[in-house]
Amino acid sequence: MIELRGIPRLETPRLVLRAPKSGDFETWAACAGSDRARYIGGPIDRNLAWRAFCHLTGHWVHRGYSMFVFADRETDAPLGMCGPWFPEGWPEPEIGWTVWAPEAEGKGFAFEAATAARDWAYSVLGWTTAISLIAVGNDRSAALARRMGCTLEDEYTHAQHGPMQVWRHPPRRAFA
Repeated sequence: MIELRGIPRLETPRLVLRAPKSGDFETWAACAGSDRARYIGGPIDRNLAWRAFCHLTGHWVHRGYSMFVFADRETDAPLGMCGPWFPEGWPEPEIGWTVWAPEAEGKGFAFEAATAARDWAYSVLGWTTAISLIAVGNDRSAALARRMGCTLEDEYTHAQHGPMQVWRHPPRRAFA
């Protein structure tokens, strides 16, 4: 198995934010093929799940940053992905998140991971702000955006994903 090199490893009290590993695919594929993926373009089959998973690694190569896989600090079990994201067709750079593992829902892992990833994007990448695109109806993600200090700014219609809300993250100085 080839491992991505040069990808930062961030640690929080309960999590590690790291590069995606081949072994993470099964957890991602289960999420992507389930109703859990309804707000991120799913459910999708394994073939499309593989392509989406490879977008994570490709984004690191072509942009120099991407979403991290966030994993349990003790077991390294993948729980989801989060981090800076700016694929083609996005209106501007984003801090995105998805919880893959159903058992990880409602425990604050996404908040912990997304906050660490945003801090990294601001301090290392030099971002001064970011958005989070959240599908209309994804109330849990909207609640997380509010908890992170984001404000609902606008709506955006993505050609593939449909109507989305644009949540604006506070500038770095607001929480530094």
